[in-house]
Amino acid sequence: MKVGIALGGGGARGLAHIGVLKVLEENKIPIHQISGTSIGAVVGGLYAVFRSARLVEEFLYKFVESKAFQDLNLDAFDPDPKGNSSYWKTLLKNAQRKISLYRTWRYKSMLSELQINEIFKDYPDEDIEKLKLRFAAVATDLLTGRETVLVEGSLKQAVIASSSIPGVLPPVEMLNTKMCDGGVSDLVPVYVSRGQGAQYVIAVDVTKSLHEKEDLSTGLSIIDRAQSILAFQLSRERLAGADCIIRPSSVMYSWASVRHMPEIIKSGEEAAKLALPNIKKALRMGVM
Repeated sequence: MKVGIALGGGGARGLAHIGVLKVLEENKIPIHQISGTSIGAVVGGLYAVFRSARLVEEFLYKFVESKAFQDLNLDAFDPDPKGNSSYWKTLLKNAQRKISLYRTWRYKSMLSELQINEIFKDYPDEDIEKLKLRFAAVATDLLTGRETVLVEGSLKQAVIASSSIPGVLPPVEMLNTKMCDGGVSDLVPVYVSRGQGAQYVIAVDVTKSLHEKEDLSTGLSIIDRAQSILAFQLSRERLAGADCIIRPSSVMYSWASVRHMPEIIKSGEEAAKLALPNIKKALRMGVM
C-alpha cells in the first residue's frame, strides 16, 4: 500500500515529527507521500527534499540556533513547566511578551517580512512538483477562510505560508490572496494525504493536551485555553480519517518550547516505537 504521513501543527511541539520520521525510516516503513500543516509543513518539506530524518534534524538544529531565530526570543512565551522561574526572570519574560504583543496591535504581526526572509534564508527553495517524494503543504486563505493545499510552486513560500501564525508572522501574499497558518483550517492534514493518493495514513498529532492544568487568571491565558479547545476539536474531527495516530508526549510543552528540542524529538521516537507493531501488521496484511 502507498503510505502517507500527515504531520500536524503545534509550534515547537511539532519537532516531535523528526523523531517519528527517524523511527519509520530506521524500520524501513515506505513513505510515498507526506502532508504538513505549520511546523508539520516545515519538517515535512525538509524530509521531502533530504529523504533523511538525520539531515532534517541537523538542519533544524542550525535553524533554531541561528541569530535571526534567536532574536525572536521565544523563551519569553515559553512558561517553565515546573514553575521554577525566579521573580526577576518572570518579570523580564512578562515585559518581553508585552513588547512583542504591542507590535501586533500596531502592525500586521510581531515579525516583519524582512525578519521572516532572514530566518528562512537557508530553507530549500525547490519546486514542490519536482520533489522525489510527493509533498503537500496546507495553508489557510484569510479572505475566504478556505483550506488551501499547496502542491506546486516554491517549496519555501508554501512552507512559510503554512506556518504563518496569525499575529506572529505576517500573511503571505500568493495566488491572488493572503495566506496564513494551515492550522487555522486543518490542524492534521489526514484527508490531504488521502487525496494525494495515500492508502494508509499515519497521522502525527501534537495538539496541546486539554488535560494539562493551566493558570486561567488572565484574559490572555483564557484566550489561549479557548484556542486549545478549538484546536483539539478540529484535530479530533480530522483524525477520524487516519489509519494510525501517533501522539508524542510533546503535547506537555508550549508552542514556544524550542529550548526543549532534544526532549521533544525523543518523545516522537518513543511514540512511533509504540505504534510500529500495528503499522507493520497493517502493511503486511495490506489492510486499510
